[in-house]
Amino acid sequence: MTTPTTVSTTRRHVLCFGLGYSARVLARRLDAEDWTVSGTSRSVEGAAAISAAGWQGLVFDGQSAASAVAKAIAVASHILISVPPGEGGDPALQLYGLDIAASPGVRWIGYFSTVGVYGDHQGSWVDEDTPPTPHSDRGRRRLAAEAAWVRLGQSSDKRAVVFRLPGIYGPGRSTLDAVRAGTARRLIKPGQVFNRIHVDDIATAVAASMQGQGRHTIYNVSDDAPAPPDEVVSYAAGLLGVPEPPAVPFDTAELSPMARSFYGESKRVSNGRMKADLGVRLAFPSYREGLSTIAAAET
Repeated sequence: MTTPTTVSTTRRHVLCFGLGYSARVLARRLDAEDWTVSGTSRSVEGAAAISAAGWQGLVFDGQSAASAVAKAIAVASHILISVPPGEGGDPALQLYGLDIAASPGVRWIGYFSTVGVYGDHQGSWVDEDTPPTPHSDRGRRRLAAEAAWVRLGQSSDKRAVVFRLPGIYGPGRSTLDAVRAGTARRLIKPGQVFNRIHVDDIATAVAASMQGQGRHTIYNVSDDAPAPPDEVVSYAAGLLGVPEPPAVPFDTAELSPMARSFYGESKRVSNGRMKADLGVRLAFPSYREGLSTIAAAET
């Protein structure tokens, strides 16, 4: 695809489908580098809140296209998708895929996926070359959406990048908050490990790709320290100086079907490609640094 001479190759305007927790942290970082940021919310109230934060707020309910969103695509250079796919597929792709493909200014497409696409590996390591074997409908929908966005990028000569994320945490959304609220549970399931990622480190990885780093299509954006979930709860309680919640055997715990399916997968996620190819140096290589920094800022 040839970019018309009337389109500036230096303009930097990102449109975020779903300007939620992670995308907002990225947006604040891009503000400091003179990017223009547009973002969608499912409601008029949510779009107004985005505008009040200093960005362009748009309504995208996932059901119908809106001219304002199409106009934002026409002037964007980067598109970030952080809305989940539904049973019928990815709503952003279904409603705006043709607009994105046809836009001469869009040169980068980023997609927030999940390490859940790998399925269960009984605690073994996985990397981007591990064949995905999702066990849940959610994982299968994510994998299908990944492939669809990559195909769109290839067919329209745009760089499409998939970021596979584990459990996301950060200020206002961490185990510390659950411990304070009394909702944290120390579930014990031998052999269970998860990776996590601090929201600031997500922003670092995505910003590096947006600025031209990296040659791969898929990146695991995860920390260095997969760990049992009960260990994280105990550490958070220690930081707060409160007793750790009592241990609860997983087999006897009352869990929602979604939570139980989440615990049905155990794996260690390698982030080597992210570090080597995107040049990312994690600010929070484990939950210890992340939670300690959050706790210190809150005191």
